[in-house]
Amino acid sequence: MIHPLSDVQTQAIGEGTRIWQYVVILAGATIGSDTNICSHCLIENDVTVGNRVTVKSGVQLWDGITLEDDVFVGPNATFSNDPFPRSRQYPESFPRTLVQRGASIGANATILPGIIIGEGAMVGAGSVVTRDVPPYTVVVGNPARVIRTLNP
Repeated sequence: MIHPLSDVQTQAIGEGTRIWQYVVILAGATIGSDTNICSHCLIENDVTVGNRVTVKSGVQLWDGITLEDDVFVGPNATFSNDPFPRSRQYPESFPRTLVQRGASIGANATILPGIIIGEGAMVGAGSVVTRDVPPYTVVVGNPARVIRTLNP
């Protein structure tokens, strides 16, 4: 299902995926099956979104971001892809950001460029992630710090 008020330029969308109104997805993006992209999201070209992923409203996925299968991204979570942004100055490539299988990112969290969020990890709402998050851990705060370990 692609809502008629969205602008979806890619053909690489898996079966059963739902894309809601006011979503923009550029031609080079790949979106898996049974994924839910909520309203007011932007997905650039060099982005891969896996199967059974939920991307809540107000999220932008910039070039260089990969969300593996079963990832949850809460509303207004913010990803960045340029460690030294300048107006009208574009790097030749962007650092790769990877959110591994089954990880969850809380509402309004900020993920800096080039971060790996480990499998099954959880980023608390409003956290600022400045370094890699180990698998099966919970991180919170600014900067985000491990507060506990989860059972796989």
